[in-house]
Amino acid sequence: MIINYLHKIGWFIGLVLLQVLILNNVHIAGYATPFLYIYLILKFESDVPRNALMLWAFFLGLAVDVFSDTPGMNAAATVLLAFLRPTFLRLFVPRDTLDTLVPAVRTMGISPFLKYLVVSVLVHHGMLLTLEFFSFAHIGTLLLRIVTSALLTVTCIMAVEGIRKK
Repeated sequence: MIINYLHKIGWFIGLVLLQVLILNNVHIAGYATPFLYIYLILKFESDVPRNALMLWAFFLGLAVDVFSDTPGMNAAATVLLAFLRPTFLRLFVPRDTLDTLVPAVRTMGISPFLKYLVVSVLVHHGMLLTLEFFSFAHIGTLLLRIVTSALLTVTCIMAVEGIRKK
């Protein structure tokens, strides 16, 4: 149990540092920015209570906000993602395997995991980038940023999934 929490804290610190030191400075064609830090929220076990998941998400988003100088935008988007995550898991995972599932390509299969990943990333990015723009005056640019950033984030997460051993 304590080992599990230490493992999650290690991922928390590593993903926050990766996001704020490297990935926040990546802007492909001025539109696409990967937000890999949400990988931690997406990889929690399915039996984690929603309140605990939302607490982890809040502190993860807050840590990224503090170092990125964004006033609560990442925290709001990650809490929304954590709130909706159990619903997304119920949508894309058969009921008999939902008890103690750790979402991954190996445990869910490629198609259900990819559906879960794409929907989760689109919800997070939609919230985050809408808060960042805070206007619908340039809806085309907003949608382009959401889609390109989501594609880049999904690609990065699938790459990490391919590299991880378990």
